[in-house]
Amino acid sequence: MRRPLIALTVLAAGGAAAQSSITVFGVVDATVSGYSNKAETPLGIAVTTSSTVQNSGGYASSRLGFRGTEDLGGGAAASFWLEAGILNDSGSGLASGGGFAFNRRSTVSLSGILGEIRLGRDYTPTFWNDAVADPFTSNGVGINLIATASGFNTPGQAANGFQANPNYIRASNSVGYFLPPDLRGFYGQVMYAFNEATRYDPGVLTPNVPNSQRAGRYVGGRFGYASGPLDVAVAAGRSTIGDQFFQGTTTNLDIWNVAATYDFGALKLFGEYSNNKLKTDFSGIPPVANAFGFTSPGANGALVGLTVPVGPGLIRAVFTQVKYNNVTVANQIAPGLSPDPKSEKFALGYVYNLSKRTALYATAARIDNKNGADLTVGGPAFFTRAINGSVPTPHSSTGYDLGIRHVF
Repeated sequence: MRRPLIALTVLAAGGAAAQSSITVFGVVDATVSGYSNKAETPLGIAVTTSSTVQNSGGYASSRLGFRGTEDLGGGAAASFWLEAGILNDSGSGLASGGGFAFNRRSTVSLSGILGEIRLGRDYTPTFWNDAVADPFTSNGVGINLIATASGFNTPGQAANGFQANPNYIRASNSVGYFLPPDLRGFYGQVMYAFNEATRYDPGVLTPNVPNSQRAGRYVGGRFGYASGPLDVAVAAGRSTIGDQFFQGTTTNLDIWNVAATYDFGALKLFGEYSNNKLKTDFSGIPPVANAFGFTSPGANGALVGLTVPVGPGLIRAVFTQVKYNNVTVANQIAPGLSPDPKSEKFALGYVYNLSKRTALYATAARIDNKNGADLTVGGPAFFTRAINGSVPTPHSSTGYDLGIRHVF
């Protein structure tokens, strides 16, 4: 339950009353988690790496936040939102070195009858579909594979040429616009995030440092319709993840996804499709493969899930798949020469609500990797050292969460 900390009234210059309030809120989520990741050699020798740990955020990410709103009159308001991630298992924050920082969200905004303008660090439009369409809301071992492939770099992805999106969940230095809420079910937002690079004139004096001129930018939008049991939205964005100034290259990750949920009452259905593709633009003479217009590495993901209310609790289940494509030059020149890496995941869980603010939960999940994919539910990395001359390849990953979540 969120409680107002301060409520005060100040007189505006024109004599009108402006009401201000500040609220503290948060989540404390603790879970005992187990992970088991198995790799196998071509000769069938299996090696498993495993661990049992205490974590934060198996059901909802632990956080501490402050938000406030001032009524400016005439339907206008000024607001702020400061929200920090915390690791309650160790008592540290999520900033570098375990420090406390408002890294989940830090925004100030103006809103009115024409919508809202928001500045600061905020969620990207393309992430929202991944979270809203996931019965596990992109948390814990049940997190969907679209989020895993998009948000984390793995050795397998590096070998395949696909890179995760540094602006996947949030973007700093952003300016966002949100449509007003009273559009008969239609909603939407757009965002642009600055990379804040230093420009040099003349350009020949630019330091020869990779990813220092264009990397970090993000632009995207999301538009949807919600009415009764139906909620459907489409989102698209571009995240600039690399550049080489003197080579004249810029690498962008282009994203689009569509998601929908439908609540029948007795159960709620979830679905999403996501397309992610790396594209490198060349201002000079491109390499041979790109000169012929071959496509760039990509990752396509699909999700189907459901939730079923049972007594004071909720059953959650989801199946997700991610398939990488065009990840080698050989496959781009001769499609089908080698099978594309692929991961499939199934997760099942139950949430038991002790009250409106406190819940117990349990989740189990399994991932099957094929053709060089190496996604995990968490925990230690796959064993990749050679055994009798054979290198194990990632095979499967399983895990569980047993925890408690309290909201205040």
